[in-house]
Amino acid sequence: MLTVLVDYDSGNLHSAQKAFERMAAETSGEILVSSRPEDVARADRIVLPGDGAFPACRKALGEHGGLFEAIDEAVTRKARPFMGICIGMQMLATRGLEYEPTPGFDWIGGEVTKITPSDPGLKVPHMGWNDLILDHPHPCLAGLSTGDHAYFVHSYHFKVANPAHRLAHVDYAGEVTAIVGRDNLFGTQFHPEKSQAAGLRLIANFLAWKP
Repeated sequence: MLTVLVDYDSGNLHSAQKAFERMAAETSGEILVSSRPEDVARADRIVLPGDGAFPACRKALGEHGGLFEAIDEAVTRKARPFMGICIGMQMLATRGLEYEPTPGFDWIGGEVTKITPSDPGLKVPHMGWNDLILDHPHPCLAGLSTGDHAYFVHSYHFKVANPAHRLAHVDYAGEVTAIVGRDNLFGTQFHPEKSQAAGLRLIANFLAWKP
């Protein structure tokens, strides 16, 4: 089983690659970091990371000739399991509102909006460890529980149009989306590769997931 981590010059993939390789070794899976559309086309699973601002990441992905088209073909037509991480998860939305309205993939309805804690003493970006609150069961969440820790670094979050598509959130003087998903789509706002045991368990679950 080949899992491709999409490299579109939007973040350091080293730690994500190592975490996925560690968990893939338990299932004899192969992990490939690639920006080649032909690699995405033959992948059994696709992971889209992303660091930085929504508009810049969306633009960078579009500038890699044929790369988004290959992802779209694999995910929406061939129903390959897809996982977005951080901005990669946000791009599942209808649009992002960071700096300027920017179209997302519109695979999960909703908007990416700025975090607005009700406590003015809490800083934005939301940075560091926070406790997950699970909203809905999902195969990728097997073995995880409310209270498990995850590592976040972000100023914007995904407000889904359908509450059923928000699988988990955290409390940051207000509810902040942590995990979204539907059908063959799954995404985490936090970085599972930096979230220790809970993150590794989630990665292992994704690698074994059969939507």
